[in-house]
Amino acid sequence: MGDLYRVSLPVFEGPLDLLLHLIKKNEVEIVDIPIATITEQYLGYLELMRELSLDVAGEFLVMAATLLLIKSRMLLPPSEEDEEDEEADPRAALVQQLLEYQRYREAALELAERPLLHRDVFVREPVMDAPEDGAVSELPRLQVSVWELLEAFRAVLKRARPESVHEVVTDAISLRDRVRTLLHALSVARSLDFDSLFDADASRFEIIITFLAVLELMKMGAVRAVQEERYGRILVEMAVADVSAVSLEGVDEYEHTAVVKEVEDGRSE
Repeated sequence: MGDLYRVSLPVFEGPLDLLLHLIKKNEVEIVDIPIATITEQYLGYLELMRELSLDVAGEFLVMAATLLLIKSRMLLPPSEEDEEDEEADPRAALVQQLLEYQRYREAALELAERPLLHRDVFVREPVMDAPEDGAVSELPRLQVSVWELLEAFRAVLKRARPESVHEVVTDAISLRDRVRTLLHALSVARSLDFDSLFDADASRFEIIITFLAVLELMKMGAVRAVQEERYGRILVEMAVADVSAVSLEGVDEYEHTAVVKEVEDGRSE
């Protein structure tokens, strides 16, 4: 799979963003990171990104090496110098990085939510009028991070039909065609359940192509992934009113004839 194509998408944030996601997911404090658990999950994400043939930035690999170094240092018995130094926690420098990054990210997100013309003006927010009696106000939807989207993709991938021993050459699958198909479906429905984007009998290869198509549309700003409630189902919805304004010229044309290996008699090749 990795030799078929390479994909470079700027929808992925840096390694500190991934670490914050994992800390939040595990419901732990930044100042007391369970380094073994976080390292294992971090490496799992990197492996999944490689399976998607995504170009993993060097900073992700540097952080992986840092986590492994910290993990190994924490497994060693403390030296006499470490016992005298109360701040000799191998995680200390990483914790400081995470705290600073979290502060900057929260400030950036708050600023980004301000209207473009008023981002340099800080005023008291107006009090919203109460809705009229009988009026139903739509609850704000939560933005889904790319890491949450990867988790949902991993769950779909686990349900993929198994591969085979004998080779079966299927029809060529074009990423650009899949992007076009998803865009058409969303232009009609405006919003679709993430799981419904993948056919029940889709192969592993087809699932990966579909997910890459979703990432491409997110990169273009044509769609966004949201949730109606935290940890709820993920919806992919149109982010633009006019579908005709979305250009597919920037979509790299990955077209390949998939070679599937199917399992026979419970044996895999």
